Amino acid sequence: MSESVVTLFESLVGAEPPQNAPVLFDTACVMGGSIAGLLAARVLSDRARKVVIVEPDDISAEAESRSGVPQDQQVHTLLPAGRLWIERWLPGVSQEAQDRGASLAGPDKQFVGYDDTLQAPDGVDHQFLAVGRPLLETLVRDRVTALPNVSVLRAQATGLRYGDGAVTGVRFAEAGTGDQGERAEGVLAADFVVDAMGRSSRLSNWLGQDGYDQPRLERLEARVNYATALFERPATFPELEVATVLQLFTPQYPSGGVSVAAATAVEGQQWLVMLMGYGDNRPGRTIDELRAQCAALPPIFSDITSGDVTREVVTYHQAESRRRHFTEAGRLPARLVGMGDAVASFNPVYGQGMSSAALHASCLASYLDSGADLDDAATEFFRLQEVVVDAAWAVSAGGDAARIDAENGTEVPEEVRRQRRAMEQIVGAALVDADVSGAFNNVSYMLRHPGTLFDPAILEKAAAATEKLRP
Repeated sequence: MSESVVTLFESLVGAEPPQNAPVLFDTACVMGGSIAGLLAARVLSDRARKVVIVEPDDISAEAESRSGVPQDQQVHTLLPAGRLWIERWLPGVSQEAQDRGASLAGPDKQFVGYDDTLQAPDGVDHQFLAVGRPLLETLVRDRVTALPNVSVLRAQATGLRYGDGAVTGVRFAEAGTGDQGERAEGVLAADFVVDAMGRSSRLSNWLGQDGYDQPRLERLEARVNYATALFERPATFPELEVATVLQLFTPQYPSGGVSVAAATAVEGQQWLVMLMGYGDNRPGRTIDELRAQCAALPPIFSDITSGDVTREVVTYHQAESRRRHFTEAGRLPARLVGMGDAVASFNPVYGQGMSSAALHASCLASYLDSGADLDDAATEFFRLQEVVVDAAWAVSAGGDAARIDAENGTEVPEEVRRQRRAMEQIVGAALVDADVSGAFNNVSYMLRHPGTLFDPAILEKAAAATEKLRP
C-alpha cells in the first residue's frame, strides 16, 4: 500500500471546513435527502448561491421511519471518524443528540467481545455516538435545511439534462400535485449535481441511456439478516454502565446462528438490541425468539433484554455489498458526482455507511477547493472518493470474501492467503495486545487506512501475541 494513499485518506479524515470558500455555482442540486445528501448539501451551501435537495419522502418533520431508508430501524452507531467530521461541519450535533437521550460512548462505556474474549483496551478515548438513525438524520437535516440558501423540493428525480458535455439540470416528478393525484413534471436548472439516491440509484441507467459510460457495478454476496427490538433501559445498569455492547463470533462457529450481537443505549431511555445472522440464519424474528437467542450469549445480553419491550422485532435483509467504479468509466458528463450508498453500499454490520458518507463529503469539499476545471468530468473527485471506498471495502468486503471462500472451499491465490493469515493474527492479537488493538480500532473506526495494519512493527507484535495464545 503506497504511503501517498494512506496519507491522503488521513488528510480527508482530518479536513477542516474552509473559512472563505469561493462561490462556484448559482444553483446546486442534490438528489436524495438522507445523510449523504444532507452532508453534500452542507458542503455545497458554502459554494453555491442556492442548494436544492430533491427528495421524494416527506422530511419536513421527524418520523420514526422513512420508506427511502428501509434499514433505519436497525442499530446505527456513528463511528469516531464520521462523528468528528460531522461535528466539524455541524457543530453541536453530538451534544444535541445527547440532550435528546443519545449516548456518547467512550472506552469506559463499551463492551466489545470476540467469541468469549473481551478485546484489550487500547488506552485511546475514541468516542462513538450511539443514536437512533431517525433522530440523527433529523438533527443533521434540521441544521442543513435551516441554512438560508438550502431548500427541499419534495419530488422524485427522473433523469438529467445536459449541455456541452455537462449536466445542466435535473428532471423531476412531484408527488400527487395534480387534480387527480398525478405527478407534475419539471426540470430544475443546476450548475452542479450530486447523486445521493442510495442503493437504488438509477444514475447508471440514465448515463447509459444518454450515451455516456455506465460505471462498472461490482457485487459481493453478503446475505445478512437483522432482527432488532427496543427494550426499556434502567437509569443504572448492573455491574457496568455501558452505552454500546458488541459481541462478534467467529464466522465459521456462530453462536446459535448469531454472528454478531449488538446493543446501544439510545434516546427514550431504551436499549436498541440487534442480532445478525448470515445466509439462512434468521435469528430472533419474535421477542421470545430474540430473548432465547440472547440467553445463549454472554450474560450482559440477557440483562439488557430483561426489560419491558418498547418496540417489537423489526427485521432487515440485505443480499449483497456493491460498489460502482466511476474511475473506470471513460466518458462521464461534467458537474456530476455520486455519494454515499449510491456509490458504495457495504455489509451494514461493519457500521461504515454513515461515516463513509461523511468522508465522501470531505472528498467533495477537497475537490471543489482544488481548482479543478469544473467543465471536465469530476475525475479528481472520483479518485479521492475511491481512496475512501477502497478503505471501507477492504474491511467489510475483505472479511465477507474470506468467509465465503472458507464456506465454499474456494482456492485462493497465495498472496491473498498470506494477507488473510496476517489479518487473522491481527484480530486475534487485538484481544491481548494494546498496540495491536489500537491499530485495529483505528482502521475499524475509519480513522486510519487499512494499509497501516501491515506496518512491520504491528505485524511483528501480532505474530508474537498469536504465538503466546497458542495452547
